[in-house]
Amino acid sequence: MGSDATVDLSLVLPTYNEFQNIAAVLEQLTAHLDSVTGLSYEIIVVDDDSPDRTWEKALELSEKMENVRVVRRQNERDLSTAVIRGWQAARGKVLGVMDADLQHPPEITVKLWNKMARGADMAIASRHIEGAGVSDWNISRRIVSRIAQIIGLVLLPEVTARVSDPMSGYFMIDRSFVEGREMNPLGYKILIEVLGRCDVRWISEVPYVFRERVEGSSKVTGRIYFEYFRHLIRIRIHLLKASSTFRFCVVGLSGVVIDMSLLYLLSDPRMLGWGLTRSKILAAEAALLNNFIWNDLWTFRSISMHQNGLGQRAKRFLKFNVLCSVGLIINVLILNIEFNLFHTNRYLANLFAIMIVTLWNYNTNRILNWRVTAVK
Repeated sequence: MGSDATVDLSLVLPTYNEFQNIAAVLEQLTAHLDSVTGLSYEIIVVDDDSPDRTWEKALELSEKMENVRVVRRQNERDLSTAVIRGWQAARGKVLGVMDADLQHPPEITVKLWNKMARGADMAIASRHIEGAGVSDWNISRRIVSRIAQIIGLVLLPEVTARVSDPMSGYFMIDRSFVEGREMNPLGYKILIEVLGRCDVRWISEVPYVFRERVEGSSKVTGRIYFEYFRHLIRIRIHLLKASSTFRFCVVGLSGVVIDMSLLYLLSDPRMLGWGLTRSKILAAEAALLNNFIWNDLWTFRSISMHQNGLGQRAKRFLKFNVLCSVGLIINVLILNIEFNLFHTNRYLANLFAIMIVTLWNYNTNRILNWRVTAVK
């Protein structure tokens, strides 16, 4: 996505078979946006090679409307990727999207822009706050919509709970939050993709009433909800992989393998037969060294890469050892209690002890070690 922004706002209209609506929506949009003093903007129609030749009508209109641009995609059909394609071609400091079927009231664009002009990172048109609604939706469609929203809250609570209408397709966002982000949307719910992959801070919402379609046919099908579910799972996996907690646990598992292997080699009567406490301390130290190296290079890389001097790494390693030594003491105590008092198998007792101290090690190091070294 290019970064040479030359206008204030780029608004993308993804279209497919909207020949009957495209003229009206463009006329209304330009009238409302032209009313905003000093606003420079462009409207980008991204058409997926509509059989009704929406793209052709849009091109004809663009000859009369200097702020309208048209992108015709062939052999592609997906609303979310059409939006991304439009943003890639955009020149605006603020990027936006809305439907082209007039179910999204064009006048709301001015209210969204006003929120952005006041400093919001993102402005979302919502159907679920005071003053909003869904016009004449029947009870079954309302129920299906709410169920989809509940599924989103269950699978992606940290994403969908941030806004009242995570399934909205009508919003604006500061370009800086999108640039450089790998976007991999699926289906119609582009907002969830943006919220899940972009570190947006200040989100403002504007109420609107979702209108019923006057011209053309609805594109809401069962397939859309299936793709929505797949999209939620995809973002859940992405967030899990990106999570420092997840990475810390993966590194911790490699440490468990080292710890358990050395404990067996050093303490098992069939091997060296050393004392349990001494064996555990040596095994834990080897695991700590392994864990530090991988946490520094991978889990907390975004911080450590800015503090990569030998002295700084040595300082972090010492802190890591000191902080984890408390966990090691807890680990040894639990291991001895389980093994000597309750006669638990030494390896099961050790695994239980490791699980107990993992949370301690993660939180203390995240707060007191890598985060602190990131501050000059």
